Amino acid sequence: MKAVVFHGQGDIRLDDVTQPTIQDPRDAVVRLTASAICGTDLHFIRGSIAGTEPGTILGHEGVGIVQEVGREVRNLQEGDRVVIPSTIACGTCSYCRASYYSKCDRANPQGPKNTAFFGGPKEAGGFNGLQAEYARVPYANVGPVKLPDSVSDDDAIVLSDIFPTAYFAADMASIKPGHVVVVLGCGPVGQLAIASAKLMNAGRIIAVDCVPSRLARARAQGAEIVNFSSEDPLKAIEDLTDGIGADSVIDAVGIDAYGPSGAPEGQFRAGDCPAQALEWAIEIVAKAGHVSLVGVYPPTQAQFPIGKAFGKNITIRMGDCPHRRYLPQLVRMVADGEIKPSVLLSQQRPITSAIDAYSSFDQHADGWIKVELFPAKESRPAVEAASSNDQLINA
Repeated sequence: MKAVVFHGQGDIRLDDVTQPTIQDPRDAVVRLTASAICGTDLHFIRGSIAGTEPGTILGHEGVGIVQEVGREVRNLQEGDRVVIPSTIACGTCSYCRASYYSKCDRANPQGPKNTAFFGGPKEAGGFNGLQAEYARVPYANVGPVKLPDSVSDDDAIVLSDIFPTAYFAADMASIKPGHVVVVLGCGPVGQLAIASAKLMNAGRIIAVDCVPSRLARARAQGAEIVNFSSEDPLKAIEDLTDGIGADSVIDAVGIDAYGPSGAPEGQFRAGDCPAQALEWAIEIVAKAGHVSLVGVYPPTQAQFPIGKAFGKNITIRMGDCPHRRYLPQLVRMVADGEIKPSVLLSQQRPITSAIDAYSSFDQHADGWIKVELFPAKESRPAVEAASSNDQLINA
């Protein structure tokens, strides 16, 4: 089968690899009908998050049809159409039972300290990912969620990772009706964080980015936009909030795409990754406010503006999204027409064009917001640019 395979820093290839099989009674084999490229994948390729072993299939977002199940998978059968959560969980440990699925004690064969997820470093379990024609899904009795016919693959692929992550971010931000919310980063997670804040009845949403197409989409959602390439975002938000700051700040960026000297992430040294969004978040939030971090930071990131945070009595929550906690609710919201996440898909490409798609996505090309990959044998109309007027939330 075809798959996107990591061969080393800066080196990914479309390879022919062996089709996966059942290895554990709780496994399923799923034929992928949609996958996607995520900004987190770029961290592995650039080397800002180390540890991905050569030969690993990339990708942690997937939708597909169940082909085979192990004998202990009692809730799925061949032919079921499912969305696969990015993180892997056993469903029986104390963390899973408390709905902290991303903190599962058993799913990661490397031990309980790190989140288990598809297509990542060895410390994340070393599981092969979902940018492939078929995938082995561990703990399939827990993770995959069945999809109703009313939820398309295009909508479902956004449910695999980025919509749950964005909703988790808004949930951790403790947004209340009338709150002023700042979202740092208007990529796919940032856009869905804006939508999630709207669903939680935020009073005002201020979106910060520098890419015109992303800012245009944020403004179409009703957010007040700040372009940090042409103005000081700290001063702009201070003025917009009469010097008070935001009740809640969501960091949907993580470590910067470029170092202080403009060097790409692949040239970073361990512990040398900049975190401008984190520093801004602490500056922007009001006293006694909330900061929610879902942008990716590597274990080597050691710097944190603790003094400023302490002095403002703020609450900071962060971490890997427990996707399985939110998926059933979000699937229902999409099925009911409350939100249409597929409007964020700016490009759709066959998996055979994945390497070129990665290159364009890595260059932050204007209009490239979210890239969906589909099987080479399928024919789908290519989408070059999502209209900023397409609405995520049905009014």
